[in-house]
Formats: sequence, C-alpha cells, structure tokens
Amino acid sequence: MDGLKVSDANLVVYIHPSKANRVRQALRGELSSLLFKYNEVFDGVVLVYDILAQSKSAKILPGLSPYFGVNVKAKLLLFSPKPDMLLEGKVMKLRKESIHVIVLGFSYATIAEEDIRGEFTYKTVRLS
Repeated sequence: MDGLKVSDANLVVYIHPSKANRVRQALRGELSSLLFKYNEVFDGVVLVYDILAQSKSAKILPGLSPYFGVNVKAKLLLFSPKPDMLLEGKVMKLRKESIHVIVLGFSYATIAEEDIRGEFTYKTVRLS
C-alpha cells in the first residue's frame, strides 16, 4: 500500500543506569515510545518495530545521571504519506462540512469541506 515503507535503522538508544540489568526490556520501552507518533528523523509514523540486533557493549555518557548508549539495529514499518498520494480508508461519518474516515484500520482522519473535491456532492434524504 502506498504510504507504508520498511526501513532498516541503526540507532543508539540511551538507557538510564537503573535499568542496566534489564537492557532488552529498556530497549523495548524506549522504542515503544516512538510508536504512533510522527518522527522527523524517519519522516513518518512508526507503526511497528523489530529489534534485529543489539551490541554487547555500551558507551557511558558523562553527566549528573550517566546514561549509557546501546547500538541497536531495528527494522521499522513506517507510515509516510506524501502530498497528492491516494490512500484508502473506511468512511465512518459523512457531514456536509466534513468526511470522517479510518485509514489503515487505526488512523482517524477528517477531510474538511474546502478539501473535498468538487465532483462529490452532498444531498439530504429525508426518511419518513
């Protein structure tokens, strides 16, 4: 489907020292914080991640609370629509001033009246 892409990412994830004995769990927590939010680095919304590999060593960062960085290779599924790209969605509500749809089964979108193409018209039908 247009707008979806798989990306191989080489990341450095910074982990608090209190989570040093549960690194894998901490990595999942940090990567989960990226889900369903637009990320400029990836130019899209991260939908799914899969950790492929992590380094066995870490680099300690100096500071008041010395976090340590772990190198991670991950595969990401990104939702990255571009202008003028066609997307399919299920219409949930029609109004004269807007159309409400669900895209990809999870993302809610509203198309405002000024963005609705001219060939679509609105007609009120009264049921008696």
